[in-house]
Amino acid sequence: MPANKKYLTTSPWQRFAKITAGILGGYLVSMSFHMALTSWISATNIIITSAFTGFILWATLMVVAFIAKNGWKIWGIYILITLLFSSILYLGTLYNPLV
Repeated sequence: MPANKKYLTTSPWQRFAKITAGILGGYLVSMSFHMALTSWISATNIIITSAFTGFILWATLMVVAFIAKNGWKIWGIYILITLLFSSILYLGTLYNPLV
């Protein structure tokens, strides 16, 4: 059964923003989250479990991107979350160096 036309995104730019936010933005958020965890928790445990939890988080973020009304807002949110996790990663490597 096809989708109802009134619920589909009509703008090609919104469709592009949602698709790229779901695929690329979701991947950036999930990987930066797991990298931030490796700087504070044992890296071997996180690397082993990130094979499964990374895919689950990425798929969830992809669904969230397609549910949202505005794709550009989702891009902004994903970029802010990625920057937050990157700063946590930076602080983790500053206070807990691997060497």
